[in-house]
Amino acid sequence: MKSVKELHLENRKVLVRVDFNVPMDGKGVITDDARMREALPTLEYIKKQNGKLIICSHRGRPKGEKNLEFSLAPVAAHLETMLGCPVKMSSDCIGAGVEEQAAKLGPGEVLMLENLRFHKGETENDGAFSAALAGLAEVYVNDAFAVSHRAHASVAGVPERIESKGAGFLLQKELDYFHQAMADPVRPLAAIVGGAKVSSKLGALENMLSRVDKMLIGGAMANTFLKALGCSVGASLVENDLLDSARNLLQQAEEQGVKLFLPVDLVVAESFSNDAVAKQVTCLEIPDGWMALDIGPATSTYFQEALADVRTIVWNGPMGAFEMDSFARGTMALCHAVASSHALSITGGGDSNAAVKKAGVSQSIGYMSTGGGAFLQLMEGRTLPGVEVLN
Repeated sequence: MKSVKELHLENRKVLVRVDFNVPMDGKGVITDDARMREALPTLEYIKKQNGKLIICSHRGRPKGEKNLEFSLAPVAAHLETMLGCPVKMSSDCIGAGVEEQAAKLGPGEVLMLENLRFHKGETENDGAFSAALAGLAEVYVNDAFAVSHRAHASVAGVPERIESKGAGFLLQKELDYFHQAMADPVRPLAAIVGGAKVSSKLGALENMLSRVDKMLIGGAMANTFLKALGCSVGASLVENDLLDSARNLLQQAEEQGVKLFLPVDLVVAESFSNDAVAKQVTCLEIPDGWMALDIGPATSTYFQEALADVRTIVWNGPMGAFEMDSFARGTMALCHAVASSHALSITGGGDSNAAVKKAGVSQSIGYMSTGGGAFLQLMEGRTLPGVEVLN
């Protein structure tokens, strides 16, 4: 896979797939431009090399129809201030008008295409849509790790049709950090896996057992493991059809010498509400009708001690319903434990990153991945379509 630095860019039209799916308030003002800032080094490099920069992205889920609520026009306006130069905004992402705009681009100039998902062909990886998009450029650069697990037109179909292609700095950085953590880690290596469902992360759990030295499991998915061990879990979220899978995973961990850590106490509540009556109990004392919504203080200490000697930490998924302050303490404690560790720490996008930001320890995490789904797919040992097509 070539880096953008290995591509001839001068005076050539360069189509860059970024992930500018940024949140906005009701007035169309961007409330968090982190994804845009992450892509700036690649965009600035192409400009500096006098490439003719054509930027494409999706935003939201307009379901294949033009819906100006999801327009990238506010993103283009914000990008102007970040790049310090004009950013021309197209009214579409394919078609004669767009082709004319692309053809008139001068070296170092920037054109932002309208939301790719205004066309069904994007998510369907339609051949005609891919060909039309590819026809705009002579060079293709993928700098959107967060969508590289999706075989969409702009991710997989377009690069199949452009000979000169490579990875942007963000995509390369994401892959390098993951390789450093999982393929050639400084040991001991610990994986922290949380979130709601075992089913969404079973592949990752199974694949990582052969790679890690320790595995810490929390969040609602821990309930399935606790029930598999014979604990009564009350009204907690459990995947009963995966109890055997949980038992098999526990057995495999033992056979492979992987130390697997589960909660020893929990914060339980009568209902899924921030105002619900809550209390701390051991895993053997969950009352009927109550649900586990966070790990307890003893588990926080237990997990912190488990991480004391590790040198690499990969974390995907929270320890509880951290979006509610009443059930955030376990996840916040783990954030601080990871942040204060001497290990290389990598968080896997989505809720893990949101938790780290809520805890105020972002600056102390080694690397915060921009892609939850893509990160999880790598954890499962699978390739990413958007990366594979660049090889």
